[in-house]
Amino acid sequence: MNIPQENSSLINDKFFTFISDEVLPLTSLHSVTFWEDLNQLVEDLMPVNRALLHTRNQMQEKIDAWHQSNRDRPFDANAYKLLLHTIGYWVDEGEDFTLSTDNVDAEIATIAGPQLVVPLKNARFALNAANARWGSLYDALYGTDVIPHKDGLKPCKRHNPARGNHVIAYAKNCLDEIFPLAHGSHKNVTNYMVYYQHLLAFFPDGTDSGLKNPHQFVALCGHKDNPESILLKNNGLHIEIVFDRNGVNGKHDLAKIEDIIVEAAITTIMDCEDSVAAVDAEDKLAVYRNWLGLMQGDLTANFDKGGVTYTRRLNRDKCFTCANGDDYRLPGRALLLNRNVGHLMESDLMTDRNGGCVGEGILDAVVTALIGSVDLNREPKEIKNSRAGSIYIVKPKMHGPEEVAFTCTLFDRVEAMLGLEKNTLKLGIMDEERRTTLNLKACIRAAKARVFFINTGFLDRTGDEIHTSMHAGPFLPKARIKEQPWINAYEHRNVDIGIACGFPGRAQIGKGMWPMPDEMHKMMTQKMEHPLAGANTAWVPSPTAAVLHALHYHSINVREVQAQLANRTRASIDDIVSIPLMSAHMSASAEDIERELENNIQGILGYVVRWVEQGVGCSKVPDINHVGLMEDRATLRISSQHIANWLLHNVCTAQQVNDSLLRMAAVVDSQNKGSIGYEPMAPETESSLAFNAARDLIFKGVDQPNGYTEPLLHHYRLRAKQKANG
Repeated sequence: MNIPQENSSLINDKFFTFISDEVLPLTSLHSVTFWEDLNQLVEDLMPVNRALLHTRNQMQEKIDAWHQSNRDRPFDANAYKLLLHTIGYWVDEGEDFTLSTDNVDAEIATIAGPQLVVPLKNARFALNAANARWGSLYDALYGTDVIPHKDGLKPCKRHNPARGNHVIAYAKNCLDEIFPLAHGSHKNVTNYMVYYQHLLAFFPDGTDSGLKNPHQFVALCGHKDNPESILLKNNGLHIEIVFDRNGVNGKHDLAKIEDIIVEAAITTIMDCEDSVAAVDAEDKLAVYRNWLGLMQGDLTANFDKGGVTYTRRLNRDKCFTCANGDDYRLPGRALLLNRNVGHLMESDLMTDRNGGCVGEGILDAVVTALIGSVDLNREPKEIKNSRAGSIYIVKPKMHGPEEVAFTCTLFDRVEAMLGLEKNTLKLGIMDEERRTTLNLKACIRAAKARVFFINTGFLDRTGDEIHTSMHAGPFLPKARIKEQPWINAYEHRNVDIGIACGFPGRAQIGKGMWPMPDEMHKMMTQKMEHPLAGANTAWVPSPTAAVLHALHYHSINVREVQAQLANRTRASIDDIVSIPLMSAHMSASAEDIERELENNIQGILGYVVRWVEQGVGCSKVPDINHVGLMEDRATLRISSQHIANWLLHNVCTAQQVNDSLLRMAAVVDSQNKGSIGYEPMAPETESSLAFNAARDLIFKGVDQPNGYTEPLLHHYRLRAKQKANG
């Protein structure tokens, strides 16, 4: 270990070398000063961090005690709210205000569109997500179930012309809806040209038409009479129509259209948290090194496809020509945000002078900001992230305004340490903990000069809902929980407070993930709800999903929706604090209990086995019905807490859970049969680290801090790494 100065913290050797040799030379900072400042920051802020976690535990103990003492009485909402006020869990909302965040990129402030979330530990995934700013609509339609896989339309290794025709027809219908011609249809156009500053479309009979809204045409590539592509714009988003008379599609297309390229993932969250299994210095440095490659613009990843090695790297910006001859430049990549970890976990990257590990969230803030500052010094024509001069950090799992204020203090200190202007570090507040939901306006106020983002996340929010009210009684089955009044109140209140605090035109209001990456037809029919709810971004699980979800933002003008919602009556606090419990006269049948246990346990095992044995933090896990679901720690939190609650209230027995664990271990093993590196759990489940991790997450769930899964996952993953290393 390196010791920067006498009586100071101890720094992991590899961490010290990475920062000193790879990062600091890209800045104007002096190495000795940096480490001295970091040591002082840790000494000052770690006690505060630990005190905040202690406050969480104290509040939970008081809530548990209240529920236990009132277990045999009807729920008294007024008495419950008084308790929450008395213990400081719920604070006064305060006066109205408007956030003052400035220097915000257009992708945050004014452009509504999809948002990807990707594990930063995987360089290839990170590059794919960064490059998902643009994507082929033809590919997205051809490869998914948006076009049905029946009646001769099934995709195959060789091109299916019938399916291709349906793809083109669907895409041209989109053009007719989003960029209608003054008359006629894009399906019947033979060629496009630019006449003076207007786009003209020509038909077989020699007639022509302009766009119904001529201003939607913004630029082109090539000659006006025979463009290589034309660029259209609607609701702040672009679509590029690419021509190639000799192309695979173009040679068969009436207008010689080779593809339709959609501006898709406007922003991407590079995740250090729930989708990442990073349990030690080795893992964290892999995450940080990928972030450095993205900020420098030189990250690459090699992969094999069909026996050929390809190299993935960041896309360059796109350059078009306006009809008047001016350049029209657009980013080639999504604006990248970094999701740090929360306040809970500590890291072996550094130990304090007392030998205790240092808060991982503190180190994330310092290192991701330090690396992000490299981007701020790059020239505009280089591969650059923020053009407004900001570094965007999404902070998860904060409980209430006191913790938000602590994060702002941390950011103040980091900016001073790195020589950044105040409020360079922008803060995204994830509304995924119950205490934050109740105090969202106060949370935003605590960060009103930094906040650029709020969102809702049903899974973590439900996990915290269950843990907070663990002793109130047995919770409804998971599917029924979604139907209760609290969930709509939570979703609506988040948007209403964001609008009231001045988010429109300045910051993002986000919605959660679509969890079924193979179910794009359902996504297209259901995820329209997110922009209609007033959210100017929502999470998608893949670049393909981003392309398709972008069409929703063409159909819906989110700013207009937000303006309509501005006068809506805010959701009831009584609904927010209602607890989705089984009623006294309600009981689940033995069959329903068995089905619920199997569904939860199969998902837990399917996710945990990859996390513990392979270090995979996010993956598509087949559910009990073999439907692939995107799973991360948020899904694990709700499932494990749900079973823990049922065990506590005798809805099920320990024997039932153990029996289900054994059955589902065999099912998960079968689903993963043939997967490279997979370690079966059955039949020797007692020796399986993954199986025992899953079991502990359930049977020790009541005692886990706020129901979080990280402590147990980290414990078992470290054991698996030690086992693999002999």
